[in-house]
Amino acid sequence: MKKYLFAASLVIGAFLFTACGQTTQESDSDELNVVATFYPMYEFTKEVVGDTGNVELLIPAGTEPHDFEPSAQQSAKIADADVFVYNSSDMEFFVDSLKNTIDTDQTLMIEAAKGIERLESQEDHDEEHEESEGHHHDHAYDPHVWLDPTLAIQEVQTIAKELGEKYPDKKDTFEKNAAAYVQKLEALDQAYTEALKGAANRTFVTQHAAFAYLANRYDLEQVAISGVSPDQEPTPSRLAELKDFVEQNNVEVIYFEENASSKVAETLSKETGVKLEVLNPLESLTNDQIKAGENYVSIMEKNLEALKESIK
Repeated sequence: MKKYLFAASLVIGAFLFTACGQTTQESDSDELNVVATFYPMYEFTKEVVGDTGNVELLIPAGTEPHDFEPSAQQSAKIADADVFVYNSSDMEFFVDSLKNTIDTDQTLMIEAAKGIERLESQEDHDEEHEESEGHHHDHAYDPHVWLDPTLAIQEVQTIAKELGEKYPDKKDTFEKNAAAYVQKLEALDQAYTEALKGAANRTFVTQHAAFAYLANRYDLEQVAISGVSPDQEPTPSRLAELKDFVEQNNVEVIYFEENASSKVAETLSKETGVKLEVLNPLESLTNDQIKAGENYVSIMEKNLEALKESIK
């Protein structure tokens, strides 16, 4: 049913867009009008675009992006943009439907994760889980590539490359901006490498199975309570299995996502006496975090400090 409602919203959105008069591309300004889906895509794109255009965040701060579907107004905003940047259809499920309605001659659609090999997801497909309320989409592949700084670099470079091909007069600016930002991401990667390379314990337990790419990059093992969607509820048998794992392996920390429900992690923590720490998957920042000047690099640095509680 949601699929049909979304298709209807796109039709309405297209009508609103047509009725709205002049588009950005028809305006006197040569400033790019860019829409990016969720926070990392917004930051990566903003860093590349710089002062050549305006980048707008599609999915509002603090909103869970896994099952997000745009309203008619948001669909019209995408159709009106010069550029639309998203991670992948593994994350933004609505993009596959959007491709059938967007005029790609007008709106450049950039898949930032294009060319990155995806890991199979750790989604729990138990029958009990499939029938649980609120499970909308299955993730066949894990979309969280941006949590590996080296793959984040690849996404930034893909955004810069495709923008440069579409707007060759701005190509040098995109490349220069991307190179400056990539230096920060390379420093972040080096910090993770140095901090984690000598650890004896390399396993961490997290509520949200968002950190497989990060774990792969730095030779760690992620043990997840639930799947790649933060609102996914684990089965009782899974919780019992994890309780045994925590107790048998002397796990000291369980990580949860501060922008999602921590109920499951709190339950496991109480049953095992293990403390809780935040590990942020950077799917969204709150308005308070944005106002405080937090960004991808600063949150990833905090994630590293939190990981050191387990990886030592």
